[in-house]
Amino acid sequence: MNNPLYLASGSPRRRELLTQIGVPFTVVIADIDETPLPDESPEAYVERLARGKAEAGFAVLAATQAQAPLVVLGADTAVILDGRILGKPLDAADALAMLAALSGREHEVLTAVAVLDGQRCETRSVSSRVRFRPVSTQEAQAYWDTGEPRDKAGSYAIQGLAAIFVEGLQGSYSAVVGLPLSETAELLGSFGIPCWQGIAQQG
Repeated sequence: MNNPLYLASGSPRRRELLTQIGVPFTVVIADIDETPLPDESPEAYVERLARGKAEAGFAVLAATQAQAPLVVLGADTAVILDGRILGKPLDAADALAMLAALSGREHEVLTAVAVLDGQRCETRSVSSRVRFRPVSTQEAQAYWDTGEPRDKAGSYAIQGLAAIFVEGLQGSYSAVVGLPLSETAELLGSFGIPCWQGIAQQG
């Protein structure tokens, strides 16, 4: 019998990605402080948050399921431009400023995944490069008005309406969405959780 997996994330994108590769899971929500530490590198930041989310989710579950085997997955994605982390926009002005900064340029998207079972914690980080075409102020405002950028790192969703801004991508598309599937599958396999569960019985 496979170990049960818990996803420590409220992100619908991550739920969809895990479902895509045939991994059953249960969502557990545990909020953590996502403020970057002083002088913290973007790589250290996303890895710390991915681990923190997994640990917080594990703590919530362990309080109610002390004897059960638990495997918890946490992940975090950050948009990086000129070494600066672009988080979720504070308001419309913040979102428009981010989109203006990304316009016509290439930026980095870092996603870290952490999986833990209470005995060990393994992490993977994936870096991808995304290139935007020029985005006009009018387009950025129209995009903000759709509501999509409001809870997105960097104020955009590559899998959504902002796809029209993307000229090119080097790296993992699924990592930019929120979960690098190749690396995640490898990690889960090392914790006894295979992909494609139940797929053979379909059709």
